[in-house]
Amino acid sequence: MSTMTFLEALREGMSIRMRTDPNVVLFGEDVGAFGGCFGVSAGMFAEFGAERVRDTPISEGAIVGCAVGAAATGLRPIAELMFCDFLTVGMDQLVNQAAKMRYMFGGKISMPMVLRLPAGAGTGAAAQHSQSLEAWVTHVPGLKVVYPSSPQDALGLMLAAIDDDNPVVFFEHKLLLGVKGEVDSKEPIPIGKGKVVREGKDVSIITYGKQVYDSLAVAEALAKEGVEVEVVDLRSLYPLDKDLIGETIAKTHKAVIVTEAVKRGGYGGEISAIIAEEFFDQLDAPIVRVGGLNTPVPFSPVLEQYFIPNDKDIMQAVRSVL
Repeated sequence: MSTMTFLEALREGMSIRMRTDPNVVLFGEDVGAFGGCFGVSAGMFAEFGAERVRDTPISEGAIVGCAVGAAATGLRPIAELMFCDFLTVGMDQLVNQAAKMRYMFGGKISMPMVLRLPAGAGTGAAAQHSQSLEAWVTHVPGLKVVYPSSPQDALGLMLAAIDDDNPVVFFEHKLLLGVKGEVDSKEPIPIGKGKVVREGKDVSIITYGKQVYDSLAVAEALAKEGVEVEVVDLRSLYPLDKDLIGETIAKTHKAVIVTEAVKRGGYGGEISAIIAEEFFDQLDAPIVRVGGLNTPVPFSPVLEQYFIPNDKDIMQAVRSVL
C-alpha cells in the first residue's frame, strides 16, 4: 500500500499501460516537456519520448479528431484537453465520430480512446474554464463516462479506460488533483460499478467527484445528531450502477442527489428520474437534488463559492427529506 495524490495516480495509471503496450500514446496541449497544464504528465515525456508523448496545436477539434483516427487504426490514444470547457470545440469529433463509428461499421473497428477532461469550479478560473459538462456526454450513446473521486479510483479507472475498446470520457475535478489517498491496488476497476463510501440507514446521498467529500462531511456532522447518512459514490456515470442505487434506496428509502454541475438539465436529474421510474415503491419522501446555480461560473471568489453547492446546501437537502 502506498499514498498518492490524485494527480500521481492518474499519471501512474497512464504510465503502467504505456510501459507494457507500445500502442498507448498520450497527446494534448503542453503534455510533453512542460508536463501538462496541471502537471499530470510530468516526467512522462522523459520516460516515453516525443513519439509517444506529443504536444499538439491549440485546436481541440484536431486533438479529438486525431484520437479518433488513431484509435480506429490500431493505437490506444489518451487525449487531454486542458479544460473540459474546450470540449465545445471538439464536440463534433467526439459525438458524431468517436461515439458512432463502431456502431456504424458493424463492430468491425474498435474505438479504444480516452479523453481526459479537467473539470469543475473553485480555482478562480471564471466562466470559460470552470464548468461541469458531464450531462452533455452521458446523453450520447456510444460513450462511456467516468468521474473518480479518490486516487485509488483514479488509477483503477484509468487502467480500465485505456483497456476498453470503446471511447471513454474521463473527468478529473481540478480541486481533487492534490488530494492524497491510499492506493493498495494497481488493477483496473470495472467501469459501471459504484461503491458505498459510508454506510447509513436513514438517507442516501448519491454523488460523485468532489461532492463525495462534501457529502461525507455532512454525514459526519449529522452522525453527531444520531442521523446515519449513506454516501454512494457512483464513480461511473455511464454505464451506471443501477443495482447499487436500488440497494441504497431499499435500505434508507430517501434520496438526495448531489452534483456540482448546474442543476437545470444536469446529470442529477437523470439519476432522480431513474429512481422515480424504477424504485418509486421504495421511497418514503420526495427525491431532492442539489446542484450548481443556473448561471455561468462567476470569476469573483465570493460569487464563485456562492455558485458551488456546499455542505450547508447538502445539509439542508438532507434535513428536508428527513
